[in-house]
Amino acid sequence: MAIKKLLSFLFLQLTLCLLLLDLTNAESLKLGFYKKTCPNMEDIVVKTAYRYISRAPSLAAALLRLHFHDCFVRGCDGSVLLDSTKNNKAEKDGIPNSSLRGYDVIDAVKSAIENKCPGVVSCADILAMVARDAVSMIHGPYWDVPTGRRDGRVSLASETIPNLPPPFANITLLKQMFAAKGLNVKDLVVLSGGHTIGVSHCSSFTRRLYNFTGNGDADPSLDPKYAAHLRVKCKPEDANTIVEMDPGSFKTFDEDYYTLVSKRRGLFQSDAVLLNDEYTRNYVKLQAATHGSSFTNDFAKSMVKMGKIGVLTGRAGEIRKQCAFVN
Repeated sequence: MAIKKLLSFLFLQLTLCLLLLDLTNAESLKLGFYKKTCPNMEDIVVKTAYRYISRAPSLAAALLRLHFHDCFVRGCDGSVLLDSTKNNKAEKDGIPNSSLRGYDVIDAVKSAIENKCPGVVSCADILAMVARDAVSMIHGPYWDVPTGRRDGRVSLASETIPNLPPPFANITLLKQMFAAKGLNVKDLVVLSGGHTIGVSHCSSFTRRLYNFTGNGDADPSLDPKYAAHLRVKCKPEDANTIVEMDPGSFKTFDEDYYTLVSKRRGLFQSDAVLLNDEYTRNYVKLQAATHGSSFTNDFAKSMVKMGKIGVLTGRAGEIRKQCAFVN
């Protein structure tokens, strides 16, 4: 019994130390980190990203998702950008990341910056800034991105499923997974609003349409008319068809997501369960009723907070020469 208590105490102490280390590293980020070493860095980022997003606005959602998936696994260290090797299956090849895209945009920005300031700007910082600029370019909010992140050298596909919230998560699991990253319930409901842009494969939600409890039934929390509409698009074994997450405005960052969720038309189970918690339900209804009165401002704040998860700073990690490979 004494040994169990000692081990529990040591685990608690280790958890606290890691949390304090994360907070300390996050405080090392600052605005204008590259002011002297790469003064035109932000201009290069936005101009290069604009070349891609102006031609394909749907990339904005992909780049936002790429940043989210990076931060939730090992922190915002660019580990999602690393390629697998003969001896290691990297994050990008983990099951939850199989549909990620936008890597070419990050590589193009990195290449443009390397031409001006070689070996200075991390891929992790580039990803954070590109996600911000992508959202801004499709009428979303703009936020200042504190920089100074360094790139991680480790990327493991096995760490994706335990760390990335699945589309079938209930509200308890969502709150636990966000809390583990230092994000609160407000961050959860605000960042879920990122589903106002982008698309999904049918396979992420067909269980809600055809076999929710294993008895060939539909999810009762999904509006029946919307479920019927989705069944026309998605057959039970369809893994390839793509559906808009915010029908009608999936390329524009707006508050429509909350209107859909309030009408029980959220595409994923993880959207629907926002109505199962008092705080998240009240936030959804507020934004739906007020046409997103505080959403964009809240989203900007939560994105800055998310961008500080588990960052590497100082001499930790490295500054990669190419984002897909460690030096």
